[in-house]
Amino acid sequence: MKVDQPKIPQELSQVNFQDIYDEEDPHLNSCQITNATFDDEDMGRVELSKTVIRNSSFQNTKFRNIDLTDVIFENCDFSNGDLSEANIHRAVFKGCKLMGVNFSESRFGDVRFEECVLNLSAFGYANLKKVEFYNSDLINTDFYECHFNKINYLYCNIDGTSFDRTPLKGVDISTSQFRRLTVSLKELVGCKVSTEQAINFAAMLGLIIEDEFEPK
Repeated sequence: MKVDQPKIPQELSQVNFQDIYDEEDPHLNSCQITNATFDDEDMGRVELSKTVIRNSSFQNTKFRNIDLTDVIFENCDFSNGDLSEANIHRAVFKGCKLMGVNFSESRFGDVRFEECVLNLSAFGYANLKKVEFYNSDLINTDFYECHFNKINYLYCNIDGTSFDRTPLKGVDISTSQFRRLTVSLKELVGCKVSTEQAINFAAMLGLIIEDEFEPK
């Protein structure tokens, strides 16, 4: 699976996120933001396109219905933020803190989370297509009743993650680690797992596995 990368212009204007705070329809295009602090704010229907944001903090900020197209976030902190009902297309989150973020009912297309912390984040009822989680922590993350299409979890920690009512057909978790998951046997059909993971799932089902067969 190849995730399409954000289309970013070579020349970007430097702006401050605070510049769009009072706008009726806040929008940023072809710009970059660095070292911004925008915590505990409430902004609805923000639109960002062809934008790079680095080393910035948006903790506890509400961005409901945010629209992100061709955007890169590097070393940003969205902890406990609200990005519900977001539309996120061709975006990269690299080295970001997304602990406890509410992504419920959001739509993702061609999105990559690289070396991010998404523990306790919630993706309930979200639609994810061509999304890759790489070398990231998703401990106790909730994917309740999501729609998945071409999703990979590569070298991630997904311990305690819930896939309740989310079919995992075509999803690759074979390189990721976990001790327990919330998932049903029906939802696991077609999921790509490693041999060790298959044994763990069998143990979760109460099967007794013998190392080798010895005829009597």
